[in-house]
Amino acid sequence: MTRLRIFNDTDPTRPLLATEDLVDISNELARIGVRFERWEAGQPVRPGDPPEAVMAAYRADIDRLVAEYGFRSVDVVSIAPDNPQKEAARAKFLDEHYHKEDEVRFFVAGSGLFSLHIDGAVYEVRCEAGDLIGVPDRTTHWFDMGPEPSFVAIRFFTEPDGWVGHFTGTDIAQRFPRFEPGQAG
Repeated sequence: MTRLRIFNDTDPTRPLLATEDLVDISNELARIGVRFERWEAGQPVRPGDPPEAVMAAYRADIDRLVAEYGFRSVDVVSIAPDNPQKEAARAKFLDEHYHKEDEVRFFVAGSGLFSLHIDGAVYEVRCEAGDLIGVPDRTTHWFDMGPEPSFVAIRFFTEPDGWVGHFTGTDIAQRFPRFEPGQAG
């Protein structure tokens, strides 16, 4: 289930807030400039569908965001537990970093954990199928897809290089919980 937990950035053991209420999640994230929406497919999507079919199912929402943000490319990324590169893919995003463009992701299937480090707090957002998250440019964060990653996501880019991370060199991400799909609490 989609969840938001907020921690003081010096104490990863006790959340200041924990909620699975989608309205509360959206409102809390809006306060820090993070977009959170729920989307529904305009047509059925099945596992293994090609990227074109996945994007066709969400065309109205994709077009709305492209017009609003000026995105120049949109793609679909998929990773499964049997991917031989899963450990390297996971490691790429685990350290605190930022981007010089908004990071906007829509989860078509599966789940992942975005952790945002803002003004002395860590906002941990467990995204599930149907969730869109828009992290503003220069917001420090990390992403964990878990040890057995399983998700399909639509990604939006304004820069032609696609995903470019600027790493902060801090160890904060190692001090906070990692993503284990299905974990409680």
